[in-house]
Amino acid sequence: MLRSYPLLRPDPHGLITRQQAMRAGLDDRDLRRLVRDGRLLPLRRGVYVVAERWDELDPFGGRALLRVRAAQLTLRCDHVLSHDSAALALGLGVPDARRALVHVTRRKVHGDAVRAGVKHHLAPYSDEQVIEVHGLRVLDAPRTALDMAREHGLAAGVACCDAALRSGATRSDVDRARAAMWCWPGSRVMDAAIDLADPGAESWLESEARVLLLSLRIGRAQTQFGLTDGARTVWCDLRIGRHIFEVDGWLKYTAELAPRRDPRETLRQEKMRQDFISGFKLGVSRITAADCHGDREAARRRLLREYADTCARFGTDISDLAPHVVRRRR
Repeated sequence: MLRSYPLLRPDPHGLITRQQAMRAGLDDRDLRRLVRDGRLLPLRRGVYVVAERWDELDPFGGRALLRVRAAQLTLRCDHVLSHDSAALALGLGVPDARRALVHVTRRKVHGDAVRAGVKHHLAPYSDEQVIEVHGLRVLDAPRTALDMAREHGLAAGVACCDAALRSGATRSDVDRARAAMWCWPGSRVMDAAIDLADPGAESWLESEARVLLLSLRIGRAQTQFGLTDGARTVWCDLRIGRHIFEVDGWLKYTAELAPRRDPRETLRQEKMRQDFISGFKLGVSRITAADCHGDREAARRRLLREYADTCARFGTDISDLAPHVVRRRR
């Protein structure tokens, strides 16, 4: 790795600062050579990461969090991590971890500003809202979820509120955080995100799909709708009336991203699962990230067609399914 420089010791996350390198006897030419040889990667001005460590991290979480840690090594002002950076540390999710800025909240700063890839937010917070996660000082999950709603809009706010509730926060916790932000910009989107929050959503994409379905104006979707025939039990992602909306991420169908699964077997199991659901006289639609992020109007038209077809064939009442409905999992 860096055997030629025994005094150069990365921190536990594989990070090295220029100051550390100088103390270990290296100069800027040595650092440039290590970068050129592919043994170090520059993360930001004056901070490097060992290339082997970087290659081990996934691009949707680990690398983004390492960029946050790199920024922490250069920040000298009093701050706490917030917004996307806190959401990454807390595991709430972010809209795009690969492009996320580092976010810090400060009590003393002249308005929001982006400097060297770090967005500084001027906002009050209480000491009780600051927690430590993996060695990082961050705003807690309820506050972060509401900050994400204000920063990125309703879908992100719902996804983070869902994740906050899944992680153990209560609705009272979220309400208290909201009460402290009662006159802040973004009040409407925060209120909408709190109203729609549901810990039954098991992923960021499921939360986005619920927001997409809300735009159809056909009712609010139930999460984790369970069905059993006595021998097999299936949990459906979302249900409105007699129509099921299954949310499909790309991960489970991709051998490179899910090496422990055979994508062909996954596809076969999904087909059998859909046949099982349809056997209860339920319609099924599938929602992907492309529907949520691409041509949403085309996705809405398709979903409305499929929902209308189910209503025409089976109606909307599910009282006949009572013997087969399983109570929602905790």
